[in-house]
Amino acid sequence: MTAATMTGWPRADGRKGIRNVVLVAYLVECAHHVCTRIARPFDESDVQVIGFSGCFPSDYGQEMLAALCTHPNVGAVQLVSLGCENFRKLELAEAVRASGRPVNLVTIQSTGGTAAAIEAGRTWVAEQVDALQEAPRVAMDPSELVIGTICGGSDATSGLTGNPAAGRAFDRFVAEGATCIFEETGELIGCEHIMADRVSDPALRPGILATVEKAARYYAQMGYGSFSNGNALGGLSTIEEKSLGAYAKSGSSPISGIIKPAQQAPGAGLYLLDVVPEGAPRFGFPNINDTAEIIELIACGAHAVIFVTGRGSVVGSAISPVLKVCANPETYDRMAADMDVNAGRILRGEATLDEVGDEIHDRIVALGQGGRTRSEILGHTEFVLTYKTARGPEPGCHV
Repeated sequence: MTAATMTGWPRADGRKGIRNVVLVAYLVECAHHVCTRIARPFDESDVQVIGFSGCFPSDYGQEMLAALCTHPNVGAVQLVSLGCENFRKLELAEAVRASGRPVNLVTIQSTGGTAAAIEAGRTWVAEQVDALQEAPRVAMDPSELVIGTICGGSDATSGLTGNPAAGRAFDRFVAEGATCIFEETGELIGCEHIMADRVSDPALRPGILATVEKAARYYAQMGYGSFSNGNALGGLSTIEEKSLGAYAKSGSSPISGIIKPAQQAPGAGLYLLDVVPEGAPRFGFPNINDTAEIIELIACGAHAVIFVTGRGSVVGSAISPVLKVCANPETYDRMAADMDVNAGRILRGEATLDEVGDEIHDRIVALGQGGRTRSEILGHTEFVLTYKTARGPEPGCHV
């Protein structure tokens, strides 16, 4: 595949999108139903519902929605407010407008209630869907891609096939000048010294160690770890074993920096996404499910996310396509319709890590050539955004 065959939608900030989504975003749970009804007639179009459910003020929620609504894969945004929530809706609308995207704000209480708000929202969304169909595309190079990776529904095969194959794909993208983001520190406990030895700048080493130590401390305080019953049933024995498998998906390239949710990487290279809040635990767990972590990767600008699963996760996501890499050949045999890449072939001696890594790389590039993932075809647009503490002190970011 050549760079010239990729195309994207140009954005005012210089980025390009491989999708041109119309978002319908609720700014409090009370507006969720109206957003769902606004989007319902556009099931065959790329119209997706996202939002923040809380009424209490949240800097994290504000930053996340601002990053998502100005994501390169987003072409227009319909905001829906109840009218009495604390979300800073005018600030968000202005941020979207300043990004060069069309934005419309419907406030249910002042518009006249549910039916009137749905009608107003549908009318505007229909206009945007038609307009975006005519939007021009331009040539795009793989070096312009931002790619995230995550593993979920992991089992004993994840660290043997899918995760290291995803790491090979990451190495290839980094070599091409792309930006790659891996996470999450709660599943990297025990690997911090290995990662610290890979930093591109020695000044980043203390930050790597401190970030993972913070995650371990946070989980200890919560009495909770990133290890599920499903992981154990799949043959994993400890968080350390799971961590080694999760670490493998980062590849072997130098680590250029640490970023936080909703923060864009300052340049090309490989970055660690720190999803654990600063300070004492508040508002529940730092990673309530894989969907929430995917959204944080996307909020950092990820055009697409590589999702490695051994037991068989079926989720996709709003805004950016999720490419499913199945680590377990038996799972793939049962769930092929949900999976994009069969990394289980490695266990059966039918492919090498490099061959599967190349396939993952090429499948991601193909998303900028009109290709779609299985989760997109099946209509998966999962979205979770809950309370979390604000970003806090930066652990250090280096190009």
